[in-house]
Amino acid sequence: MRETKISYDRVMKYVALAAIIAFVVLLMLFMSGSSRPFDEVRADVGESLAASGLEEQDSAAFRRNFGLNAADYAGVAYYSAESTISASEVLLIRIKSDDQIREITDAIDKRIESRKNDFGDYLPEQAGLLENAKQSVRGAYVFYAVSPDADAYLEAFNSSL
Repeated sequence: MRETKISYDRVMKYVALAAIIAFVVLLMLFMSGSSRPFDEVRADVGESLAASGLEEQDSAAFRRNFGLNAADYAGVAYYSAESTISASEVLLIRIKSDDQIREITDAIDKRIESRKNDFGDYLPEQAGLLENAKQSVRGAYVFYAVSPDADAYLEAFNSSL
């Protein structure tokens, strides 16, 4: 009886160890970033935006809307609607260092709150889009989208990594 108990305990230890290793591997695969160059990720995301009516904006528009300097990052692609009555926008940033993530996510949160105040009761459907904004941080990339198609844009971003 004692030998059975010892072997059962030993087997359970190995099963637990295997489960922990599998969990860590899956976590690393899911949370990892990408070694793909920014221009390739940008092209993939840009393809998904082709029929969206969003136009790529320059670094001045990025600075004006988010209060950040594009030169501080490894890559920035900012798309927004030409119409001022649309909240739709997509932002893709490749960071240079991990400490930049916090400043970017804070700027995005500030932008969302500012836009909610702008649209408020004036255009409630646009304010609703802001409530459902998609944000993702994957490795060296930060992604943000406000659009009726934000889920599709996020999927394009995730599959491009």
